[in-house]
Amino acid sequence: MIEYISGILTEINPALAVVETTGIGFALNISLNTYTAVQKLKGQKVRLYVHESLITGGRDDSFTLFGFYTYQERELYRLLITVSGIGANTARMILSSTTPRELCNIISTGDDKMLKSVKGIGLKTAQRIILDLKDKIVSLGITDKISVSSSSADTINMDIKDEAVSALTMLGFSPAPSDKVVKAIMSSHPDLPVEQVVKLALKQIK
Repeated sequence: MIEYISGILTEINPALAVVETTGIGFALNISLNTYTAVQKLKGQKVRLYVHESLITGGRDDSFTLFGFYTYQERELYRLLITVSGIGANTARMILSSTTPRELCNIISTGDDKMLKSVKGIGLKTAQRIILDLKDKIVSLGITDKISVSSSSADTINMDIKDEAVSALTMLGFSPAPSDKVVKAIMSSHPDLPVEQVVKLALKQIK
């Protein structure tokens, strides 16, 4: 089992990070929280906690790595995927729509309306997340330990727009509607960094 990967961050976008170590480049799917924490560290050494996802039995077996800047975010991810109806990509989308601290508050206060705002999460699933995880996040002490770095982009431009659309596409949305939503968001909020643009888009895109 891989606990974490430590190496040089060679590529980074809001949905994927490539970390090179011992001559091997590991591609890790990431959340927007992790992107926020490491986006300015390209070319520098980073350490990402890893969750390995192995799917077998279909037409093709798949092995995917998910990377997290903090241990606590990875543990939240692992808790989310234990909930019936929450797959790997949905769990990542939840963590891209809110910070770990906010998610803990949402779960502990039973705010199912906030969870419903995440693409693909209905009322029953939101309530199931709260019911299944409310006691677990307390027992694991996650709410007391969470600390995620924050940062902002310098200016909004076409590169930011393209990066946001690319991230949404990698999360499973079609490029055309993603582009439309991103443009609308950037027109109203021209100074938002790319991760915030994607967070808003996740709540609006159909």
